[in-house]
Amino acid sequence: METGKLKRTLSGEINESCTDSEFNLKGWVMHYRDHGGLIFIDLRDYSGIIQIVFDETVSNKSFNTAKKIKNEYVISVTGRVRIRPEGTENENLETGKIEIEAKALEILNECEILPFQIEEESDTNELLRLKYRYLDLRRKKMKDNLIFRSKFNFLTREFLNKNGFFDIETPFLTKSTPEGSRDFLVPSRLNNGTFYALPQSPQLFKQILMVSGFEKYYQIVRCFRDEDLRADRQPEFTQLDMEMSFIEQKDIMSLTEEMFAFIFDKLLNIKLDLPIKIMDYDDAMEIYGSDKPDTRFAMKLNTVSDIFKNSSLNVFQDCLSKKGAIKAICFKNGADLLSRKDIDELLTVVKDFGGKGLAWTKVASDKEKLKSDKSSDNNTENICIHQKCKLEGGIAKFITEEEQDILLDRLDAENGDIIFYQADSKKIADMVLGRLRLYLAKKYNLIPDGKFNFLWVINFPLFEYSEEEKKIVAIHHPFTAPNVEDLELLDANPLIAKSQSYDLVLNGEEIGGGSIRIHKPELQAKIFEILSIKQEDARLKFGFLLDALSFGAPPHGGIAFGIDRVLMLLRNEDSIRDVIAFPKTQKAQCPLSDAPSEVKFEQLRELGIKIIEKDKHI
Repeated sequence: METGKLKRTLSGEINESCTDSEFNLKGWVMHYRDHGGLIFIDLRDYSGIIQIVFDETVSNKSFNTAKKIKNEYVISVTGRVRIRPEGTENENLETGKIEIEAKALEILNECEILPFQIEEESDTNELLRLKYRYLDLRRKKMKDNLIFRSKFNFLTREFLNKNGFFDIETPFLTKSTPEGSRDFLVPSRLNNGTFYALPQSPQLFKQILMVSGFEKYYQIVRCFRDEDLRADRQPEFTQLDMEMSFIEQKDIMSLTEEMFAFIFDKLLNIKLDLPIKIMDYDDAMEIYGSDKPDTRFAMKLNTVSDIFKNSSLNVFQDCLSKKGAIKAICFKNGADLLSRKDIDELLTVVKDFGGKGLAWTKVASDKEKLKSDKSSDNNTENICIHQKCKLEGGIAKFITEEEQDILLDRLDAENGDIIFYQADSKKIADMVLGRLRLYLAKKYNLIPDGKFNFLWVINFPLFEYSEEEKKIVAIHHPFTAPNVEDLELLDANPLIAKSQSYDLVLNGEEIGGGSIRIHKPELQAKIFEILSIKQEDARLKFGFLLDALSFGAPPHGGIAFGIDRVLMLLRNEDSIRDVIAFPKTQKAQCPLSDAPSEVKFEQLRELGIKIIEKDKHI
C-alpha cells in the first residue's frame, strides 16, 4: 500500500472512536524504540503525538524501512487504529489509549545530528535554543504558546470588530519624535541625509484618525524602541492599539474590561469578576510602593512617622527633621523563614533597590504580659493578640513600650512576624519597601499560583520634575489631558495636577495604559509651554498633528496593551521571549539570522553613510 493514497489526518483528530479505521499521518519522529520484532515510534505533528507500531509480522517492508528511522526524521505512515493492550496506556498523551498499526511507511526526509535534544524539560542554553529556533519551536510548550498567541489575537479582533472598531494600519517609516526612548532610525536613499524613524507607537497617527472621523480604531501593530532590554522587553514588540472619539475615561475602561472578560472566557474558561477594582495612583504608592501593585498577596506598606515623632533613634529623628517618611512592612511568620544571616543579606538587596539601610525588629510573645494576663480577673480571650507581644532584636531597644503597642496594632503584627522599616524621602521609602515586598513574596512563595488579579490605577500626576534635565517633563506623553478640575493648577502649581490617564495592571505588571487626549490647540500649547517646548520646536516635531487638531478635532482617547507581556503572564512564562516566535537576545541580537550584521560599502555609499569606529576607551 502506498502512503499517499489516503488523505492526511492529523494526530490530534484520531481517538478511540476511530478504532479499526485506516489513516495516513505525516510528521516528525519524536521517540524511537526497537523491541526486536516490534518497533515503536511517537509521531509528532502540530496537533499532537500518537504512537506508531511497526510489526514485522504485519508488514515486513515497512518494518525494515522503520529500522532506518532516527529522531526528527520526517515520515509518512499509513495504518490501522487499534486500542493499546491493557497496561500499556500512556495517560500523559491525549491519544494514550490508542496506537497505529503501521502498514506502509515512507521516509520523506532525514535529520542531521541534533545540536540539542528536543525535550519539554530541557536545560539547553537559551542562546543555543534561539540559534536553532526552528528546533526549539518543535517543543510542545513553545508550539502551544504560539498557538495560544494566535487564538488571543483572533479573539481580540473578533471582539473589537463586533464592537464597531476599524482595523487600520499606520506607517512604519515615519518622523522621529521624542516619545521617551531612542528611535530606530532608517536612512533614506531617495532623500539623502534624512532619516525615517520606526514608530515607538502609532500615537500621532491614531489621533489623526480620530480627526478623520473614524471614531473607533484598533491595530495589532509592531512597535520599536532602542532601549536597554530585560526579560519583559524587546527592541521590537507587539501592541494592541486602540483609540475612540466622543468617549470618556470610564467608557474606555468599561470596554477594556468587557474585552478581557470575553478573551478569558473563550481562551481560558475563566470568568472575570467585573468591574475591575480601581485604585488611585497616590494610594497605590502609599500602600504598595508601586504604580503597578501586585495585589495577589498582602504585606502592605504602612506610614509610621507619627508613631516615631519623638523617637530616640537618630536615623528616625534625622529623617523626620528633613520632612522624610518612616514606612514599615510586616512580614508574616518571617522569623521562621529568615535567619539572622538572611536578614543581614537583605541589606545588600535593599541597597540595590536604592535604600541606604534596613532597620528591623522581630515580634515575639511577651511572657511577662501573658503571665500577668493569666493572673488577672480579665477575660484574656478579649485581649488583642498584639498586646501579648513585644519587639526584640534589631532596633527594638530604641522603641518604647507605648510605641510598640501602637505599632503592633497598626501593622496587625503577631508572634513570629518580622517588621522592616525604611526612613528616607517618601518617594524612596515607598520604592524600596515596595520592591522589598515583591522580593520577599517571590523568594518565599507567598504569591498564589493560577491567580489573575487585575487592577486599574488612575489619576497619575500629569508632570514630574526631572533632576537630570532640570525641567518639568510629562509622565506619559505631552498629549495627555489633565483632569478637568485641575485645569487651574496648570498656572498655579502644575506639578500637583492630575491627568486623565489610566493603567491596567495584571499580577503586578503593567499590561496597558492610555489617556484622554488633548483635542483643543490652546490647551496643547499651554502644555508645551509648561514642558519648555518652544513653539518652533513643537511645529518641527509635531506640526502635522497640531495642524490636524486645528481642523475640528473631536474629544478622544485610547489605550494600548503590550501583547507580548500579556501572553507571558497568561502562559506563566518568565520571559516574553518564550511567547515570541523569533525574539532578540538581551543584546538585541538574533542568533538565528545573525542580525544585526555589517553591510557592503556600496550600500553605505548609496545612502551617504560613513561608519565611524567608536573609541573603546570612551
